[in-house]
Amino acid sequence: MHQRLHIVLNISPQKLFYYYQGVASTIVTKTTDGRIIRFPAKILRSVVQADGVRGIFELVLDENHKFVSITRVRAA
Repeated sequence: MHQRLHIVLNISPQKLFYYYQGVASTIVTKTTDGRIIRFPAKILRSVVQADGVRGIFELVLDENHKFVSITRVRAA
């Protein structure tokens, strides 16, 4: 059974630059229910926009807690 987490992200284009450079490789954020999660920054590649990554996203994980997908649920 897949686990669906709603996460809040507010990452500016300047901060994303650190991830692209490889200076930082992990995102740490909160779910909408207050849990803190960590995941690889490369997961965000499909949701980057000109203003960075902003909004509420649904992160889907499989039963082994492996990444399945990420989609924007609501813009910031």
